[in-house]
Amino acid sequence: MDKKKVLFVCVHNSARSQMSEAFLKQLAGDRFEVESAGLEPGKLNPMVVEVMKEVGIDISQNNTKSVFDFFKQGKQYDYVVTVCDESQSGACPVFPGKGERLHWGFADPSQFKGSWEDKVKQTREVRNQIEAKIKECINSL
Repeated sequence: MDKKKVLFVCVHNSARSQMSEAFLKQLAGDRFEVESAGLEPGKLNPMVVEVMKEVGIDISQNNTKSVFDFFKQGKQYDYVVTVCDESQSGACPVFPGKGERLHWGFADPSQFKGSWEDKVKQTREVRNQIEAKIKECINSL
């Protein structure tokens, strides 16, 4: 059986798309070939690295990647999932191709306000929402 190819996309590929990629690889990597990318790749968000380690997933060595590089390489996906929040939907990149497009809106950890602890708590909430969505969709993708 061929693995379905999935691309998670957000603006910077520093948080939500990285978490989505990591969860799908962990939970169903035998069924899916998974990548993530961003419109303007940034630096991996340290809060995201921390909260993923809390659930036993180390993404600290991940690099952020450009959706344009994947496009130039001619990559094709069965599913392209944007994970930008609704307020950023205009900035959320669209990957060309025939793949089915899905949108899962999650808050952007880089926009959280408050102390480090407050921002980590909010990032945990996003992590948990992403994990739940991945689990919910594994059987339907």
